[in-house]
Amino acid sequence: MIALDTNVLVRLVTRDDEAQAQRAKAVFDKHAGEDGGLFVADIVLVELCWTLATSYELARTDIALTVRALLDNASIALESPVAVKSALASFEAGSADFPDCLIVAKAHEAGCSQTLTFDRRMKLLPGVALL
Repeated sequence: MIALDTNVLVRLVTRDDEAQAQRAKAVFDKHAGEDGGLFVADIVLVELCWTLATSYELARTDIALTVRALLDNASIALESPVAVKSALASFEAGSADFPDCLIVAKAHEAGCSQTLTFDRRMKLLPGVALL
């Protein structure tokens, strides 16, 4: 198994540096038949979504498609696939950012009764309370 850093995924999605995008694609091609051969940590997924939203100003739907593509790619082993699926559903249904949705999903998965925040956009997520 090989871990991927955020910038590898950013190059693949945005193709803002064609040479690096081709090298990233080659890694995916090499591991295409390998179930779970490429590891994506939760923090990498959070950085990816944040970068796509803030630096590249991608629409929520495009970010959701990117996360779904990673979920559906058999070559990708996500650190927390159940939490990512839950976070993606919350992200697609609401206004909270994907990283916030993943925070709440991971807290729920860990058995937390609620997540406290000052972020008003998060308050609509299940189990979130404003402090």
